[in-house]
Amino acid sequence: MHLPSVRPSLLGVDFTCAPGRRKPIVAAHGTRAGDVLRLQSLQEITTLAGFEALLAAPGPWLGAFDFPFGLPRVFVDALALGGDARAVIGELHRRCPTRMALRALIDAWGNARPPGQRLPHRATDTALPGVSSTSPLQTRYVPVGFMYYEGFARLVAAGVDVPGLCAGDAARVALEAYPGWLAHALIGRRSYKNRDGADTLIARKDLVDVLEQGRSPLGLRLKLTHAQRDALTADALGDRLDAVLCLVQAAWASRQPGYGLPAEVDPVEGWIVGAQTARAATPEVAWTS
Repeated sequence: MHLPSVRPSLLGVDFTCAPGRRKPIVAAHGTRAGDVLRLQSLQEITTLAGFEALLAAPGPWLGAFDFPFGLPRVFVDALALGGDARAVIGELHRRCPTRMALRALIDAWGNARPPGQRLPHRATDTALPGVSSTSPLQTRYVPVGFMYYEGFARLVAAGVDVPGLCAGDAARVALEAYPGWLAHALIGRRSYKNRDGADTLIARKDLVDVLEQGRSPLGLRLKLTHAQRDALTADALGDRLDAVLCLVQAAWASRQPGYGLPAEVDPVEGWIVGAQTARAATPEVAWTS
């Protein structure tokens, strides 16, 4: 007799490598029924230990996380960091016990390369024609390299399953998300975060409206309470909204064979879930991290 499968709870995480009260990690928790995605709660996590506790929560759950799960193969191969994502993050932490040591390693390698080639991208970072996103080797401005260093190491240590990269607990599944492409697919090039202005507030309201109306390339309709809607639009940093956009990507993946990932994923680079859909939805949009 086959027991009925339990539908996993869904998780979208806007990550920061140095969380605190002013800039917490934000986790959006939700459930999906058919095409309807219901936001259950928004959780603010102010320490990396709190993030570890989130990852340790028993499944079944499926989470989409806004940080890189891999590094460009040209960098990995040049420094002989390993042949798969687990080996790479382990070797990086062995060589670089701190984030500043990681920056020094990247700078030393990049400075020996020609200008314009010092911060290469992964295949998934340039999955759209004419599109560029921040290289996972960037440790300044938007420090996604530090986010990879702190975030992915904790996924591996927690023993979660990362399809295509690291086998783990099949009841706790982690996917790499990127809220930027979905936001731009919905409202174009308009800025919606990191600035407290009338235009960004209107952009956040419009973004929430589109999600609630189900006019998304991912084919889902977001269900919110009035209080949740207000919380999303009031957050000038946009972290809550980014967590919800990650949640939408997790919900889309939950209904796709193989979570919607390509048949072959580079085992050191990884893949952003939904990038293939973004190709069809936003062919003219340039997006950055």
